[in-house]
Amino acid sequence: MDNGFKQMRDVIVVGGGAAGLSAAMMLARSRRSVVVVDAGFPRNAPADGVHGLLARDGMSPLELLARGREEARGYGADIVDGEVIEVSHAPDGFTVTLRSGEVLHGPRLLIATGLVDELPDIPGVRERWGRDVLHCPYCHGWEVRDRRIGVIASGPTSVHQALMFRQLSDRVTFFAQDHELDAGERAKFDALGIAVITGDVAAVELQDDRMRGVRLADRTLADVEVVVVAPRMVARSELFAGIGIQATAHPAGAFIETDEFGATSVPGVWAAGNSSDLSAQVGAAAAAGARAAQHINAVMVMDDADRAVARQVTTSAVSQ
Repeated sequence: MDNGFKQMRDVIVVGGGAAGLSAAMMLARSRRSVVVVDAGFPRNAPADGVHGLLARDGMSPLELLARGREEARGYGADIVDGEVIEVSHAPDGFTVTLRSGEVLHGPRLLIATGLVDELPDIPGVRERWGRDVLHCPYCHGWEVRDRRIGVIASGPTSVHQALMFRQLSDRVTFFAQDHELDAGERAKFDALGIAVITGDVAAVELQDDRMRGVRLADRTLADVEVVVVAPRMVARSELFAGIGIQATAHPAGAFIETDEFGATSVPGVWAAGNSSDLSAQVGAAAAAGARAAQHINAVMVMDDADRAVARQVTTSAVSQ
């Protein structure tokens, strides 16, 4: 952080992904002083490209963020590379402390820290995550169409995932593990030609930096080219426990509850992107950041007007 950096800002944004940068740009365009603090660990970094984003389909996630930073800075937003270690209440709003020792102050806070994918503890899954170990048919389904796809039962959405990926390929195998298909699920799988393999999965087997198949506990190797898992998606909320923000449990993980504009139950605090919407793709996260920023600015406009009226009343009283 350079010596000229002013530590008091109208809004502090924690997290510099699509939601945080979109919010920062919207606020800066409204002539609000805003700072974005980003630790540099984007969730989609392993992916080759961002998909489903109009006019930017296939762009590298890191390039997208670099462009977003440039645009936000172009309107006057500050971007700080650093890790937040503490968030606390202060008389004028909130205090955000960075590991570097820098301290930021502001009356309003936007949480855009995203989520953590807690992957199944299966050897090989993490190594290929975001490449040929996937979870979202909308993010990467087109890229794996017509390939041999194995869906490993690893969460409450696994059956649904199998049905979704069957739309993209007629060669889908469901590794049931300890999930017992009910009659309705089995009927759908049979009708759609989704093969079912029982028995525990031991590993996702790799060779020469590519998927070789799914190795079962009995040493059988099932030949698949792509593996689908259901990670537990958990909002990064621990930093904000001290100001009263708690993640709400969800069958697929945990998220920060907000209203339709991104406002949380804590006055002065908003959340946007994957921290409050586990299913949001990049486009939806960016839109949520923009919407939250609009609401933050609208609140500030009303506060500004109220202060102006109060000053006028005080001035009139003194002059009488």
